[in-house]
Amino acid sequence: MVTLEIEKRFLHPGQFYVTRRPAVISTLLGSCVSVCLYDPVTRIIGMNHFLLATRHPSSEPVLQSEAGRYGLGAMELLINGMLKQGARREHLRAKAFGGGNVLATRLREMPDRFSIGKINIEFVQRFLQNDGIPLVAHNLGGDFGRQIRFESSDFSVYMRRVPIRSAQRIAAEEKNYFDKELQQHEKQRKQVANQAEFW
Repeated sequence: MVTLEIEKRFLHPGQFYVTRRPAVISTLLGSCVSVCLYDPVTRIIGMNHFLLATRHPSSEPVLQSEAGRYGLGAMELLINGMLKQGARREHLRAKAFGGGNVLATRLREMPDRFSIGKINIEFVQRFLQNDGIPLVAHNLGGDFGRQIRFESSDFSVYMRRVPIRSAQRIAAEEKNYFDKELQQHEKQRKQVANQAEFW
């Protein structure tokens, strides 16, 4: 009897993964959100992990980053990746996790009204509704982190709550990630400014 090897993938912020092979996809979430998407007919699965729902208005810091780090780009990459492998849009089902309130208090650069977790939750619920993809299960919000594992065998998602004390480590990692993006944006902005011609 031939036993198929099970792929194991761990996603970091900004990443996504799609496969039609037996697989387990996992990640660790603080304010970030992950959508576990699957087609029960073709058995294709995929997951993304995004930190920010969208680029901020011009009044807020703007991150120069690949599409996967933002909710809209992350969802488009995930859905298109699944369709390319043979999934059918009308068969897609979603499970969503994350959006914990573990990062906002650490992002002192951001206005008090800016709640990354809340905005991410509102975005993913609205996106799935507008796109006609049923959200069949979710665990969103709260004041804790999450460790999730998405299994292709039966499309189950196993979740373990990460207590707020431990979640502070996740928040610190997300903040470092966020800070690096801000620094990169500032560097690119200065380069553009230095190259600008004034008339």
